This record gives sequence, C-alpha cells and structure tokens, in this order.
Amino acid sequence: MSGIMGFLFLLSGIFVLLIIAGVFWSIKSGQFDDLEGPAERILMDDDDPLLPNRRLSDKDE
Repeated sequence: MSGIMGFLFLLSGIFVLLIIAGVFWSIKSGQFDDLEGPAERILMDDDDPLLPNRRLSDKDE
C-alpha cells in the first residue's frame, strides 16, 4: 500500500513541476502580454477600409 502511495506522490509531484514550468514558459514567451486585444479584435469589421491595417489598394487587387 505504501509503495502505491509513494508512486502517486511522485507522479503528482512531477505533474506539479510540469504545470509550474508551463506557466513560467507561457509568461516568458509573452502569452499574457495583451489580454484585451483578441477580445476586442473579434468585434472589428474586417471589411472596413478605414481600419489601420487595411489599405485602399488591398480591395482593388
């Protein structure tokens, strides 16, 4: 019984270390830099030629 408990504690410790490493990797890679941008980008109209990233020549081609 104690062998199984030791294995489960070791396995859960490995999972906790992997989760912590994943959180630090995502912070370091910039995943949390812009939290509002994607939420507001879905509300923008892509067909609007007045958007800053669209040029009028894009629609002509």
